[in-house]
Amino acid sequence: MRIEIMDTTLRDGEQTSGVSFLPHEKLHIAKQLLRSVGVDRVEVASARVSQGERQAVADICRWAARHDMLERVEVLGFVDGGISIDWIKTCGGRVINLLCKGSRRHCELQLRKSPEQHVADVLAEVQRATAAGLSVNVYLEDWSNGMQEPEYVFALVDALTGTGVRRFMLPDTLGVLNPLLAQTYMRKMRRRYPNLHFDFHAHNDYDLAIANVSAAVRCGFDGIHTAVNGLGERAGNAPLSSVQALLRDHFSATTSVDESRLYETSRLVESYSGIAVPANRPIVGENVFTQVAGVHADGDNKSGLYCNALLPERFGRRREYALGKNSGKANILKNLEALGLEITAEQARAVTQRIIELGDKKEVVTPDDLPYIVSDVLRQSAADNCVRLVSYLVTTAYGLKPTASFRIEINGKTYEANASGNGQYDAFMRGLRNIYEQELHRDFPSLEGYYVTIPPGGRTDALVQAVITWRLGEKVFRTRGLDADQTDAAIKATVKMLNLLEDNVPNALSGQSSC
Repeated sequence: MRIEIMDTTLRDGEQTSGVSFLPHEKLHIAKQLLRSVGVDRVEVASARVSQGERQAVADICRWAARHDMLERVEVLGFVDGGISIDWIKTCGGRVINLLCKGSRRHCELQLRKSPEQHVADVLAEVQRATAAGLSVNVYLEDWSNGMQEPEYVFALVDALTGTGVRRFMLPDTLGVLNPLLAQTYMRKMRRRYPNLHFDFHAHNDYDLAIANVSAAVRCGFDGIHTAVNGLGERAGNAPLSSVQALLRDHFSATTSVDESRLYETSRLVESYSGIAVPANRPIVGENVFTQVAGVHADGDNKSGLYCNALLPERFGRRREYALGKNSGKANILKNLEALGLEITAEQARAVTQRIIELGDKKEVVTPDDLPYIVSDVLRQSAADNCVRLVSYLVTTAYGLKPTASFRIEINGKTYEANASGNGQYDAFMRGLRNIYEQELHRDFPSLEGYYVTIPPGGRTDALVQAVITWRLGEKVFRTRGLDADQTDAAIKATVKMLNLLEDNVPNALSGQSSC
């Protein structure tokens, strides 16, 4: 079974609230859809909209003509006495998608014409388009409601049969169909007109666009209309990526679509439209190929128990394993394997625990964070914890200096401090310095440098790494702390410094522990 795909991102998709493509953006998207993705047809504009639209259509038609694709470029036109036809011809187009009234209510209440008058107008427009050298497809606007009085629809299609109309495009204009009702109406059309080419144009008002596409395929329809990322009027159209997966996996249908180019096309349209793709959007959403639960990663290691036919590699993507409080060791090992990192089983348990702790503070830890976490855990496990921060509270309030209160254990003895400072970390440092200089009568290192980084990749806000440079006499050394909060990360780096300081008594940072 071969199904035609007509993508209407550049026409109906541009009717999404707030979306307006510039001419060069339309050309770029049209090239991507026709040449890279390989859809059969693209509907690129509505006639007569604006001068910018005229420029976009002319640019697309010139490019398509050079690449023998002009018959695959379509423009929505109106029953307007030839004005749309002339507009399309001037732009270099060869195909008009003529908008007719597919319901009696639209005919009589919007056009204020009788069905017979409208049929005569449509026939005259088809003759004009054919005489002008244009191929004609016909939209039956509001067809889904029109089928409540099927005699009107049948009279219109009967009149157009044999006029050279290539495709009859049946839209659920208001998105009112459900799969059972859609199947009822579509079977009536197919039984009455077994040899006509029918396209189905779904809208998603009840979140049933893809379900209704299924009904169309079951009823033997020849083409499906789509939009990248489901853009379109109100709740949008059937998403191109979802339609492609449905046709291939559930109906074993053949299309011309190259699945591996769908994700990059989604990102392109997302960028130009300004409409963000939800992270859970099937096929193209950021998270749809990410396993979160550790049991799923474990199952993937055991004959792909948690995989379905939607393999990410089909769509130019890869499976990922989330890191967070729901992660298990299997998730972490999968990510370590992808990064080429090898650690012991004991270290893996420590890394897992660290990720769970971070996950309790932030929703997710990304693979970009993992090398930082491993490094932080290994450094921490290698250190002797002579100094342990028992508890602490840092506060800030409008009009008041930040304060820090904490309890710290040094070589088995507990000390407490309260201090204020120019910032939360400064307050903590002042209290700590007081303990070392006034109670322990020890020199305290000076802070020589302080900077923070986040893991690379630009996708994560989960972690902050604080890197602090210290000086004690002639010795200069650095410590690092990792946490979701910048102040907490700096405090952790400071506690690591204190443990190194204890190692240095009396061995001058020789590495011989004194505790």
